[in-house]
Formats: sequence, C-alpha cells, structure tokens
Amino acid sequence: MIVLSLSGGVIFFLPHLQEVYYKPLADALSLDNTQVGSLVSIFGVTAMLSYLPGGWLADRVSPRILLTSSLLLTGATGLYFATFPSYRISLAIHALWGVTITLLFWGSMIRVTRNWAPGHQQGKAFGILETGRGLTEVLVSMAVLTVFGLLGSKSFALSMVIVQFSGLLIIFGILAWLTIGDDADGKSTSADAQKPRLSDIVRVLKMPVVWLIAVVVMAGYCAYWGTYRFTSYSSDIFSMSVTMAAVISVGKMWLKPPAALVAGFVSDKIGVVRAVAILFGFLIATFAVFAFIPGGPALLPVMIINVALTSMAVFALRGIYFALLEEGGIPMAVTGTAAGVVSTIGFTPDIFMPLLGGMLLDSFPGASGYRLFFLSVAGICFIGLMATLRISQLARRQAHR
Repeated sequence: MIVLSLSGGVIFFLPHLQEVYYKPLADALSLDNTQVGSLVSIFGVTAMLSYLPGGWLADRVSPRILLTSSLLLTGATGLYFATFPSYRISLAIHALWGVTITLLFWGSMIRVTRNWAPGHQQGKAFGILETGRGLTEVLVSMAVLTVFGLLGSKSFALSMVIVQFSGLLIIFGILAWLTIGDDADGKSTSADAQKPRLSDIVRVLKMPVVWLIAVVVMAGYCAYWGTYRFTSYSSDIFSMSVTMAAVISVGKMWLKPPAALVAGFVSDKIGVVRAVAILFGFLIATFAVFAFIPGGPALLPVMIINVALTSMAVFALRGIYFALLEEGGIPMAVTGTAAGVVSTIGFTPDIFMPLLGGMLLDSFPGASGYRLFFLSVAGICFIGLMATLRISQLARRQAHR
C-alpha cells in the first residue's frame, strides 16, 4: 500500500505539469496556449479510451507486471521529455502517458487495493490509498517546487523538475517489482480466482449497480471540479487578492489526507453507501451556500469555512467511492473491468466541467455566473445522492436473497 500510494501520487504529475509550471513549460517547448492545452487534451483522450481495456487487462495480467511496466515506461519517457523535444514528439509522449498510466496502472491499482483488505474494511483500504496519494502529492510537489525556485525557475529548472518526477517513478517501479506479488490482487487466492470469460464481463456490464457506481463517481468528480473555482470565486466575489485566493486553493489540498483517512474508517463503521449518501447531502448544502452567500468582507469568514468544509467532504467522498464495488456485490474476478467502466463514465467531468464553468461565467458575468455554476454542481450532487440511495436498495435486496 505504501508503494501504491507513493506511485499513485506521483504518476499523474508528468501529464499535468502545466497546472503548476504552465508558463515555463510553454517557454521551454516554444508553444502557444492552444498547443500547450492540446498536450493535456491528447492525454485525456488516450486515458479515457484506456480505462475499459485497462480494467479488462487488470483482471487477466499480474499486477506486478502491470504496475512495474507502467511506472518504468512513464518514468523513461519522462526523462526523454525533459530534453524538451519537438511539439509532435511531445504530443506523442502525452498520448503514450494516457496509455501507460491508465491502461497499465489504474485498474490494477484499484484491484490490488480492493484485495488488500477484507470486505468489511474496504472503506479503510481506499481511504488509506487516497490519504497516501494526497500526502505524496503535497509533499513531493512542495519539495520539487522548492528545487525549481532554487535553480532559477527557467527551462533548466523545469527540466530538472521533470527529471525528478521521472526518477521517482523509476524508483517506484523497481519497488513495485520487489514488493508487489503476482497474486496481490487476489487472482490466485479469491474464491472466484479464474480469469474472467467474456460472458462474465458481459454479465457485469449488465449489472445496474456498476452503472450506478459510475454515476456516483461522476457526481463526486464534478464536485471536485467545483472546488477548482474557489480561487477565482474568492477574488471575483469577495475581492481577495490573487495571492490570498491562491493560498486558499493550495491550503485546501492539505485537507485531503485527513479527510480521506477519517472517511475510510468511519465508512467501515456505518457502511460505505450510507457514508457516501451523507457526504452528497452535505455537499448539496455547502454548494448551495456558495451560490447564495452575498460577497463582502463581513461574510468572508463564512466563505472560508465553507471552502474548508466542502473540500473535506469532496476529498472524503473521493477516498471511499470505489469501496462501493464491494458493497455493490461486484465479483472480485471482474473488479478491473467494473472499475474500467466506472472510471470511463466517472471521469468524464474532465471533458465537460471546465466548459460548463467557462460558459456560465462568460454568459452570466459576476455573481450570477458563479451562482448558476455552484447550483449546477449541487444539482449533480443530488443526482449522485439518488444513485447512492438506489445502490442501497439493490444491496438490501441482494442481502435478502
């Protein structure tokens, strides 16, 4: 779990370099804004296309082989990317990362995590994974950013940043080979350990609970995208300085590890489905507060508290929603395939949420745009709540059979 948490926290840094190093990346590669945007777009396309086949692969191939291959390939191509190749080669590298990360890594990580803990401790397992990934993201990003500043914050500094990320991935790939067994995902130990046949996969695709979990993940991920607007919301509506608004954005990331960890243990006590439902209800309320709270210095403390509460709820939800695979009765043998379907649908907000926010803020400038955006997120969370309640009904019906 330590290796999974470390590697899962670092592996997404390379394709998303522009989130922190946008201007240095554009300068180093001599790209315009459209070209820089196309790098992460091509990664998103190949990643989306890889979730489902990657899940199928995770059900059939050793996690030791998949995880090690993913980390070594991603790290090796990262070292080459540190030389700042041409635009076409950079596009090809980002497209390849969508495959090495999603096809080889994601489904296997989910399956190994599920097998790591017994059925009644799935919340703890996924909560610990998300906590470890969150801690790794914060600590590694701070350390690397410090090096970037010390080296002058120019192209050479960015190259060293990429080398550091790539080197870590190669080290984690070696650790994965040494520490993760071929049976770490339960293929040879679970009651349904045989490799899934096509008929088994089709049967899982016909299970309503798989699609309901996908809706839950999509709604939770929309809420996560909703938190991306906190920075501009703070400066536009509450007249905070850009620096202070950025502090809020960075500060909320520190809430991820404890929120995911607590959610994992609590959900095992009260039930994952119930915990997810409670979190959705809470998020509906907090996003509604963002929609209707008037801007102004007097209510600034209320806004900051609401940012903290919303962020904790979102991180808690992301920490446990894949634990629904167990409560939903998904057979262990097809965990990867189910996770592939869930991820393909669940992570589509990467495509439409930035567009939704941009369109609303452009069409309705100022407070009206933010009100409509946050109400939209609250509405999507309501859909997630309905899907969660339906999962609860199906789980109870299955338990009575």
